[in-house]
Amino acid sequence: MSEPVFLEFGARQHESVQLYRPGAPTEYPADVADRLGADAAVLIARYPEPRSALLPLLHLVQSEDGYITPAGIEFCARTLDLTAADVVSVATFYSMYRRGPTGEYLVGVCTTTLCAVLGGDAILSSLCDHLGIEPGGTTADGKVTVERIECNAACDYAPVIMVNWEFFDDQTVASARDLVDALRAGTAPSPTRGAPLLPFRETSRLLAGFDDDRPGAVSASGAGGAPTLEGLRAAKGAPS
Repeated sequence: MSEPVFLEFGARQHESVQLYRPGAPTEYPADVADRLGADAAVLIARYPEPRSALLPLLHLVQSEDGYITPAGIEFCARTLDLTAADVVSVATFYSMYRRGPTGEYLVGVCTTTLCAVLGGDAILSSLCDHLGIEPGGTTADGKVTVERIECNAACDYAPVIMVNWEFFDDQTVASARDLVDALRAGTAPSPTRGAPLLPFRETSRLLAGFDDDRPGAVSASGAGGAPTLEGLRAAKGAPS
């Protein structure tokens, strides 16, 4: 008889279940609130119902604080005529909303099946040892936060690391260490594909829905790479 499999639900080990933490801002100064209010009005105008703009507004306040704070929660609730509980329930559902201070670069190591088999677990462990932090932790200089992430649909380039949601494909333990060292040194390398890296807070603002004028951000990147096309050829029965 096979052994039972146990699935653990809830917050990850390194995640606090609370969004209210010591030192987090509980309200914004008037000038910040006015600036965020103007940005929020632009975002809300895109939706038939104001509450539909909650996800973009959460990215907006995350761009202000680097994570979701009580000030951000209250701002979203007041702006959209929601309760704080409404906002918190959404902010804690989606993993892209951070529950604690985040480094300038959020380094996500995929450890879902294919990436894990090809080295994702080893990369995550090596990076944490190299930086002297636990998964979910941030370096003392505030530059890099490392966390375990779920599949980002790039299995044909496994193992994959994402830095502020930009792809770094075909990683190894050595290349991953070089990557975080470069980020800490202020010489951020170019992603394998997509646009140049931005700091985490600026990335959050773009995710709120504001224009992204980085080269390569919205332009087509051409045909898929060889690993992607290999699957297409196999599906069509064509020779490799």
